[in-house]
Amino acid sequence: MKIQLSEHFTYKKLIKFTIPTIIMMIFTSIYGIVDGIFVSNCVGSEPFAALNLIYPALMVLGTVGFMIGTGGSALVSKTIGEGDKNKANRYFSMLIYLLIIVASILTLLGIIFIKPISKLLRADETMLSDCITYGRTLMIFLVPFALQNSFQSFLIVAEKPTFGLVVSIAAGVTNMILDFLLVYVLKMGLFGAALATGISQIVGAIIPLIYFIRNNDNTLKLSKAKFDFKAIFQTCANGSSEMLTNLSMSLVTILYNMQLMKYAGSDGVVAYGIIMYVSFIFVGTYLGYSIGTAPIIGYHYGAGNEKELKCLLRKSLILIGITAIVLTGFAEILSELLASIFVSYDIELLKMTTMAIRLFSISFMISGFNIFASSFFTALNNGFVSATISFLRTLVFQVAAIIILPLLWGLNGIWFAVVIAEILALIVSAIFLICNRKKYKYA
Repeated sequence: MKIQLSEHFTYKKLIKFTIPTIIMMIFTSIYGIVDGIFVSNCVGSEPFAALNLIYPALMVLGTVGFMIGTGGSALVSKTIGEGDKNKANRYFSMLIYLLIIVASILTLLGIIFIKPISKLLRADETMLSDCITYGRTLMIFLVPFALQNSFQSFLIVAEKPTFGLVVSIAAGVTNMILDFLLVYVLKMGLFGAALATGISQIVGAIIPLIYFIRNNDNTLKLSKAKFDFKAIFQTCANGSSEMLTNLSMSLVTILYNMQLMKYAGSDGVVAYGIIMYVSFIFVGTYLGYSIGTAPIIGYHYGAGNEKELKCLLRKSLILIGITAIVLTGFAEILSELLASIFVSYDIELLKMTTMAIRLFSISFMISGFNIFASSFFTALNNGFVSATISFLRTLVFQVAAIIILPLLWGLNGIWFAVVIAEILALIVSAIFLICNRKKYKYA
């Protein structure tokens, strides 16, 4: 039986409704890792370092999809909760058209400036051509990438999280098969890896696009819509935290790479790239839950169901706490195995990466609460608080830690920086949750 946003959510219903999105985020992370595995083992550590060096810059341009998807889903679900489904549908259509226009412009800019961006990121002569090849190829697919990211949120609003999971699996399987064929069989190197990813993003965008275009019995359907600049501004404000999170993560990754080139050379960049792949899997659980619950929270906020908001917050914090213990334990136990998937051919690099994963994984005990807190305020249409949490957590605190801790602890200080940043962000999240409890009546 389909679970509707208007229902009362028990623990069982909450898990059942969000589990497709959680699996979707984990699976998306896994198929994203496939590029790294094939490139590292079939092409070499230098091209793998080039991939990790340029990828954060590509993610900066892709953040517009996250912003419109999360901010738009909060606005649309709130509008549905208020009882105006026609307006909600108009908002949805307008935002998809806006996303296509913006992503197209960013595609052209990215293709033109990928070489100077690569040089700015300190790509040396051996890395530069690989960075340009991988970057330009992926930039061609920026529009479907942005659409894929936004549809993940809108499919939940449409009460189709399971369909979103199916789409994600279809895209992931496409990427894995093409990685094997293009990188391993046809020896197409980084270009083959980028092409495989790009084609999988087309799959992830085109299936939901067709679903929303055709006649269906859901609230959301692509149709004619006029640009509503007030709604656009509200969407951008709502989604600014998620955009800031992804933008900050990309900028911080760039800073990490610069520091690692200084303290450990290209091996450090490789090790950090592996940490990011591992982190995507574990943090994907928190992201999936937060994305999955946001439309529920937005609906009940719009409908004025204060009692349900209280239940959702309490149950979510308990579920995240239990998950944090389990995930951190797994990460610590499996650290060497996870590192060996990428760099089993280099013993010294394996040792460095294993230690890095063990230090970095401590952050999994804390990050889930901060990710949910930011998403919670996005769902309440409070973009300022949500953005503040994200900005401090993913940029300010991490930048300070990345700069200061290596001076005290050397290379291990770089790996531990994220833990300090998450602890400071947890304090901020708690303060905002306490200070806003009377305003939104969730506690």
